[in-house]
Amino acid sequence: MADPQAENLYKTALYDLHVELGAKLVPFAGYAMPVQYPLGVKGEHLHTRAKAGLFDVSHMGQVRLVGENRVAELEKLVPGDIAVLKPGRTRYSAFTNDDGTILDDLMITNAGDSLFLVINAGCKDDDIVHMRANLDNGVELQELSDRALMALQGPEAANVLARFAPDVASLKFMSFVEIDIAGIPCFVTRSGYTGEDGFEISVPDTEAEKLARLLLAEDEVEAIGLGARDSLRLEAGLCLYGNDIDTTTTPVEGDLNWIINKRRREEGGFLGADIILDQLANGADRKRVGIKPEGKAPAREHTMVLNKDGYDIGEITSGGFGPTVDAPIAMGYVAIEFAEPGTKVDLMVRGKARPAEIVALPFAPHRYFRG
Repeated sequence: MADPQAENLYKTALYDLHVELGAKLVPFAGYAMPVQYPLGVKGEHLHTRAKAGLFDVSHMGQVRLVGENRVAELEKLVPGDIAVLKPGRTRYSAFTNDDGTILDDLMITNAGDSLFLVINAGCKDDDIVHMRANLDNGVELQELSDRALMALQGPEAANVLARFAPDVASLKFMSFVEIDIAGIPCFVTRSGYTGEDGFEISVPDTEAEKLARLLLAEDEVEAIGLGARDSLRLEAGLCLYGNDIDTTTTPVEGDLNWIINKRRREEGGFLGADIILDQLANGADRKRVGIKPEGKAPAREHTMVLNKDGYDIGEITSGGFGPTVDAPIAMGYVAIEFAEPGTKVDLMVRGKARPAEIVALPFAPHRYFRG
């Protein structure tokens, strides 16, 4: 276990609980975070797919934007249509830069009197500087640094949470509500990072451990670490910032065209719009794809992808073993002429060319609650 004192790591409000539960703690984005518990990564992964898993994601940034011009100002920084987002609705988007590449991906919620943003742990300081430098016209950014964030994910998540807050059962996917859970005031969105139905719950730091213990006391719920979180999101074909998208990738290359809504395609007005809209119209040179290695040997990030003539056509950005599909799985970028599902490629694994195939994402079907 990492020593947070020695490494000057931040601790989340659930740190003591992680220790009590026997978590293996590792440094992640400056925090001491649980990578796994005694159940192990594979067991935690399969449990989440079968029942419900509780994840501590308090290392992520939570921000509120207030001011009557908050929507127009935020739209300068993201390619999504935030103006059409009704109160109580959430949208996935990305901060772009002048080069048309991605500074971070984020969740944006219309909380009625404000916009509620969840940003990635490793980027949150830079994101906040970026927003403060670019949000004008009276928009105020409030850091919600006194709140924890946990995710309850899996097919039993709604049944479990509804025992403490019955109204969450009817909440639609990508919707938000401020609600008491067992008397604790929370912000709840029906969303997640596993491909399963579930909820992300923002809770005051002072109440986080109480809420986590309540949920973990339910028979269906196990504590889940970052290891299983990564394998779950990879099976779901979801991007990890810093691996699958970063400041070298555009949304179009990252196969995220769907986050650029119709009005924004017509009007532009966001950082890097000229480059991104040109790629939308004329295509990009490469694309993020699913990659299925043959056999049992996983291909990790930075593995070179070759065409059948032995030429370098791309690179794996995330790779590992998918417990649900019981096989190695990967995502990465290939030259656009090789991006069609069914294309045969080779992966350079430990100096040997091993056969693989380009496949459609996700590897495990999404099971979100559409209502």
